[in-house]
Amino acid sequence: MRLTFLGTGTAMPTGERFQTGLLVEDGSDRLLVDCGSGVLHALQRTDVGYEGVGTVLLTHHHLDHVSDLMVLIKARWLAGEDSLTIAGPPGTPELVEDLLDVHDYMRDRIDLDLRTVDPEAGQFEIAGFTAEATETRHSVQCFAYRLTPVAGGGDPESSPPTLGFSGDTEAFADLVEFFDETAVLVHDCSFPDEVDVSNHPTPSTLGQAFADADADVGRVYLTHLYPHTDGKHEEMLDSLSEHYDGDARFARDGLTLDIE
Repeated sequence: MRLTFLGTGTAMPTGERFQTGLLVEDGSDRLLVDCGSGVLHALQRTDVGYEGVGTVLLTHHHLDHVSDLMVLIKARWLAGEDSLTIAGPPGTPELVEDLLDVHDYMRDRIDLDLRTVDPEAGQFEIAGFTAEATETRHSVQCFAYRLTPVAGGGDPESSPPTLGFSGDTEAFADLVEFFDETAVLVHDCSFPDEVDVSNHPTPSTLGQAFADADADVGRVYLTHLYPHTDGKHEEMLDSLSEHYDGDARFARDGLTLDIE
């Protein structure tokens, strides 16, 4: 399984980070998780491109996670692609329909499969991945996801790796436990400790959540980075390590990982 960070930023542009977007691949299976501003440009820099991604999975509906949705729909139409699946929390079909009401010339240009994710329904399959969802603690309804390749990397003897993505959320132990046995966890860490913030973690609150949780988590990548974090990565990692001794690193736009 391969992960590419298309955007690791937020609603406040830095000039170096696009808004949130992850490209998850397993062979020919491709999934775009969130689609914030700039993500389409970042996607086109990959070998996959926007023509190669037919499914988007949304964590929530804030602008920095959905603002390139219509841009993606139009680009795929102009490139001759005929379909796109968009899934996410309740209200996702209505969100897309409302966007089409505003940009009505785009209606019926491509076939749209609009789906609602229900965490209570358990696992679901999407774009070649088995997914699980749970609700986070944010200012709007937001889902965190676990994603595991259905194909298992093509080796029936191996156990396929699992990727976790927190979406936007405060840090809390139950969410960390949701990510038990993930090989890689991408987690919101929006601000340094000196910023008094709700709906997002700081390194100390995130580290404490890891310490309080009964979970075995692989490498952690910190994302959703506001400009307040610029120049403070080392001190943020030091703060996190006061509570959590695992492997934690900062994500950056364009970073690609092969997850074994």
